[in-house]
Amino acid sequence: SMQCLPGLVLALSSLLGALALLQLSLYLRVPSRYGKHEERLCRPRGRLPARCAWFLQELPSFLVPALLLALRSPPRLEPLGCRLLCCLFCWHYFYRTFIYPFFTRGRPFPLQLLFFGMLFCIYNGFLQGYYLIYCAEYPNDWCTDIRFTSGLLLFLLGMGINIHSDLLLRQLRKPGEVTYKIPQGGLFTYVSGANYFGEIVEWFGFAIATWSPPAFAFAFFTLCCIGPRAYHHHRYYLKTFTDYPKSRKALIPFIF
Repeated sequence: SMQCLPGLVLALSSLLGALALLQLSLYLRVPSRYGKHEERLCRPRGRLPARCAWFLQELPSFLVPALLLALRSPPRLEPLGCRLLCCLFCWHYFYRTFIYPFFTRGRPFPLQLLFFGMLFCIYNGFLQGYYLIYCAEYPNDWCTDIRFTSGLLLFLLGMGINIHSDLLLRQLRKPGEVTYKIPQGGLFTYVSGANYFGEIVEWFGFAIATWSPPAFAFAFFTLCCIGPRAYHHHRYYLKTFTDYPKSRKALIPFIF
């Protein structure tokens, strides 16, 4: 059976941090070419419908930790704080795998990006699951620690913002529509990337609650991956819509 290898956890966490910096360098100036940033002249070959693509991409992040837990004999996840942290991660990806894809109205998704997305979800699902199931050691009163309680509140706040913002974005389009409109309501009143802001808050909350190198590396990766995309969304809206509210920021209210 598997055993905890602290050196492996540190190496995989460091690699995740390096991948975050690579993402930042690749997409800070030029956005990833899908959705509203897709090149107009590119042919629609090698694509999957958005619902199918999102389901396949996010599925490993839910299945891999579940598989790791099934392979652990006997199940470890003690104390209660450790069980809750593992549940938070799986809860997010249950939503992203089994609920979100079936309501999204996005454009067909490039297979190449789907492939890399699935690889990342396998990698990160293994890292987070392996750490929590085989390595994490928390005191019995971790649930009352300020790091856990504040992190949990941030996680729930971020997830709420993310889900609510996704709902507002879906309501912009009627079934079959692929045109882009100005998001309204919720945190979109203040920022162009409200859904991204919510997810970043969510994973930094998870990192604080978990207080581990894998979780902080993942939060940093999330910031470096979808932070630039929020910035490019903001620029797109300003360029496309003459009536776009000038007071909105790209990602963080009142700052960027």
